[in-house]
Amino acid sequence: MRSFYHPDQALHAPQQFMRVGRLAAPTDIPARTQALLASLDRLGLVPEVPADHGREPAAAVHPAHYMDFLESAFRRWQDLPGHGPEVLPNTFPQLSGTGRRPPCPTDHLIAQAGYYLGDLAVPVGEFTWVSALRSTHAATDAALAVIGGDRAAYALCRPSGHHARADRASGFCYLNNAAIAAERLRSRFARVAVLDIDAHHGDGTQSIFYDRADVLTVSVHVDPDAYYPFFTGRPDERGQGSGEGFNLNLPIPPGAGDQDFLAAITCGLDAVRDFGAEVLTLALGFDSHAEDPLSLLTVTTAAFGQAGRAVARAGIPVTIIQEGGYQTEVIGDCLEAFLTNLGP
Repeated sequence: MRSFYHPDQALHAPQQFMRVGRLAAPTDIPARTQALLASLDRLGLVPEVPADHGREPAAAVHPAHYMDFLESAFRRWQDLPGHGPEVLPNTFPQLSGTGRRPPCPTDHLIAQAGYYLGDLAVPVGEFTWVSALRSTHAATDAALAVIGGDRAAYALCRPSGHHARADRASGFCYLNNAAIAAERLRSRFARVAVLDIDAHHGDGTQSIFYDRADVLTVSVHVDPDAYYPFFTGRPDERGQGSGEGFNLNLPIPPGAGDQDFLAAITCGLDAVRDFGAEVLTLALGFDSHAEDPLSLLTVTTAAFGQAGRAVARAGIPVTIIQEGGYQTEVIGDCLEAFLTNLGP
């Protein structure tokens, strides 16, 4: 199996995020990449440095005005009197709907921060843009490997992407790597499925494909009545317009363990089969693990091995996109269990 990772992805080093009313120490730390790289090394997988694709893959998902903001925000932030260490919003517009918005109506940076950053978990620092962009390159080259005939390829993406909507960052996510990989796979395959098994609902991915029938989106996640992102991820969200019936949410209750987690994954893979998907993008997060600092579940490392076997049994090519997982002492073992059971 080929794997992809660029060292620039470790440069993003957020200093804070809002948690229960306090600016807390970050959980998406660069050491996450080292734990995952160590797992690949144990498996004898040497990650390839992805090609520099520039903005082109991301532009299939994200409009230029949004990427312009991400690329320029930190530099512009330095010109603000009394600025903090990172770009964070202090105002949010009232928004509705799931479609693409026009550019922010003002070029004032404070306004743009509130327009393009959806919460206080996406600080923009000096290297956020380059790390996020390199992450899209890893996802793209993994998709290209599958297009080229590989049965599976893994992209070690950091920062994560599944909460990023077309023109809004949130939940540690800036550019949507899974959606970008799915779009690249669509250049070769007529029917693409995205299965997200991160603990959090893949709200950004759902939003991007919500009105499309060519990409099935399935998300296994903690019930949003009790868990971020709270406002999406319920079973009655089925898609709209041409996409009606092509979005499936499979929430599981807080406190659930391996049995519920794996049953939901099996249900999601059944939907992928019924859709007739020719290829799968798997958004793989480990924040369901019982030891994860953000977890409300009791999933074990062994369950990720069983998830790998379930994906292998689906019998279709898969592009694996790394999402969350913040307990550095367990995420490498989770990845190793998953990839070992997925097979070559």
